[in-house]
Amino acid sequence: MADLKAELTCPICLDIFKDPVTLRCGHNFCRGCIDRALDTQLSMFCPQCRKRFRSRPVLNKNTNLNNIAEQFCSRHSGNGDSTVLCNYCDFTFPAIKTCLQCETSMCERHLRNHNRSVQHTLIDPTTLENRKCPIHMKILEYYCTVDDSCICLSCSLAEEHREHQVQPKKKTEKRVKNLQKRRTDVQEKAAGVTKQVNVLFREIREQLDLLEKRVLGEISNWEEQVSHTVSNLILQLEVKKDELSRKMFDIEELCHMSDPVTVLQGKGSLRDDFYDRQEGDDEDREREDKKVHEAGDLDECLISAALHAGLADIMTGVKRGIYVSESLDILLDLNTAGNYVMVSGDLKTVSWSDLNQCRLETPERFQYCQVLSTRNFSSGRHYWEVETSESGDWMIGVCYPSLDRKGVQSYIGNNHKSWGLCKFNNEYSAIHSSDVSQISHYVSSQSFRIYLDYEAGQLSFYELQGPIRHLHTFSAIFTEPLHAVFYVWGEWVRVKS
Repeated sequence: MADLKAELTCPICLDIFKDPVTLRCGHNFCRGCIDRALDTQLSMFCPQCRKRFRSRPVLNKNTNLNNIAEQFCSRHSGNGDSTVLCNYCDFTFPAIKTCLQCETSMCERHLRNHNRSVQHTLIDPTTLENRKCPIHMKILEYYCTVDDSCICLSCSLAEEHREHQVQPKKKTEKRVKNLQKRRTDVQEKAAGVTKQVNVLFREIREQLDLLEKRVLGEISNWEEQVSHTVSNLILQLEVKKDELSRKMFDIEELCHMSDPVTVLQGKGSLRDDFYDRQEGDDEDREREDKKVHEAGDLDECLISAALHAGLADIMTGVKRGIYVSESLDILLDLNTAGNYVMVSGDLKTVSWSDLNQCRLETPERFQYCQVLSTRNFSSGRHYWEVETSESGDWMIGVCYPSLDRKGVQSYIGNNHKSWGLCKFNNEYSAIHSSDVSQISHYVSSQSFRIYLDYEAGQLSFYELQGPIRHLHTFSAIFTEPLHAVFYVWGEWVRVKS
């Protein structure tokens, strides 16, 4: 059975023949395999015996071989025929590994002997049809970046690839694995941050609902209190109105009486009652006015204060719950300032000066127009914001304290110890190790945020004009503490408080 399978195997793809054809030399191949092989050949020859042809050979279908191959596949399709078998056991035992150097597959017994003698690259068992060159029958070890294809050593030396950029396939595969890992890491981080933001927004909505209920409750309580007071006063006035109506009725009756004595007696009692009532009404009006005044109008200032306090508490929770809490208070280190910059008294602004400041020459002082921050960062997440002049050139970023202080290599980004965002001639770019990346979109802002995640090895720059917009992110493995660093030429840069 193993011998039959070997006879039915295409020498190019090492699989059972599919639509087999025969060349004039008598060798058989899958039609697709030999077509691809002939397409890539400068001169026509048989991949198996290397016999050359003057022109492209005619491919004659081998009907008998095709029928035998189809019968073999139909009989063995359900009994593990896809299993890769050991080459050393005459294809009777399944292989557990394939050696790329030896181009053989081995069972467990033969693999033990193989491991004792050499250290070759072993992979999961495979027929190697996708790893061998269909022309030279050699392992595809290289990758041609021009043709975007995998090639063998002989292909790399051939004329069609001689001038092309060729890389070892292992190196390319390693880069692909690194990129795949990077993609996975980004997806996992994005999923984690998304989950964190979803939780944060849910908490914000819950807190806003509670704040809304509390403030609306205070407004409702005030309305209810004033309405109750006013309703009581209206009820009391209605009672007084009824009493006055009765008194007026009594007076009208007295006016129709004819007995003078009765009129005089009733008039006296009405007069006394009138004066008593007048004095009582005055006192009642004072009490009523006092109650209405005490009930007062809606205190909008108090409501506004409650809203601001509640929103401030929510925002404090937001800042504590994601990334960082507050913008850092960065101060400039005058001891590092170059002699052609001036530092403000509050240590917040660095300005260019055309006059030499004649400061004391020290090892930490910059030769050019740069200055460091007093504090450094060796862990955690931090951000600070800067404001720049509309004109002039500047650079902002971070650097190690071991950064050179003299020579062109001391400029921000002209070395591997600093990372910066730069503006020169109204063009913006990010720079590190003298590698410049242009900022593609138009930058209109004079306010920027610098965000540092030390453990994650990320330094990001954001534009703060209107909606916050991301400009650039550096990725690195930080090995020293980091200082904020500033360069100016012509104008100024200010750290925002």
